[in-house]
Amino acid sequence: MTAAGPQPDPADLVGMLEPAMTVDITTLGRNSGLPRRIEIWMFLVDGRYVITGTPGPRDWYANVLANPDLTVHTGPPAHVDLAATAQPVTDPRFRHRVFTAPHTAWYLTRTPLDQLVATSPMVQLDFRASSHGD
Repeated sequence: MTAAGPQPDPADLVGMLEPAMTVDITTLGRNSGLPRRIEIWMFLVDGRYVITGTPGPRDWYANVLANPDLTVHTGPPAHVDLAATAQPVTDPRFRHRVFTAPHTAWYLTRTPLDQLVATSPMVQLDFRASSHGD
């Protein structure tokens, strides 16, 4: 696909992301090493982009623990692929803050707050400039 004119670095687009949005992420399978793409929610809380879920095993989480590099694929209108590194969030105060933010309220309808804070998979995304031309 040929782009018309110069394209901004995807890392420059991070500031345009919504506080809560549905994205796709591609991780590398921890056993297979093959790309694995799923749809998931991403949240902006206190200036940090976070992906989380309800308690329980999650393949995406196991994959990023084994290989923290992933790609975030945004939907309309931008349709941009953003290279990122996932870092597990272990600070209970920030985990509490994530689950009490207005745009994450859905989680509280599924699981008690103390259980979410203690056992939910959660990573912070650190975006970077793309290192390859995929």
